[in-house]
Amino acid sequence: MDDVKVTEARQAAVRPPGTGTGAAAVAVTNVSKSACTLKGFPTVAGAGNGSPDKNTPLATTHSGSAATVSLAPGARAWTKLTFVNVQGEADGYCESGATPASYPTLVVGVPGAGAHQTGLDDGVFALCDNKATVTAYSTTKPS
Repeated sequence: MDDVKVTEARQAAVRPPGTGTGAAAVAVTNVSKSACTLKGFPTVAGAGNGSPDKNTPLATTHSGSAATVSLAPGARAWTKLTFVNVQGEADGYCESGATPASYPTLVVGVPGAGAHQTGLDDGVFALCDNKATVTAYSTTKPS
């Protein structure tokens, strides 16, 4: 389905403490000329520098329940991705002892509309443990 594309990713206003990205709000937009529906949760992977076979899938935990979202042409749906945050200063550290990961872009899966590569509007995705908590797509922009 070519009706929906990821069109925005920005750091969320409400995010865990630390020096990493913490949380990002990601928008998908109906780019077709007719209404469409969307239901479900995104999949998330760290992008493999142009090589999809080198993407690093993130383990996702779902938050909330999914409902069908109707999108008129040009309308947006949102999801919030919350990461295990990097702690400390400079390069930081992971509380788990893992090495922090830094991804210029993520590959965000949209149910029924494929995978879309996106970058933050103001930096890179920095996180620990290759995990994310994701909300279902909704027409309400997350904080």
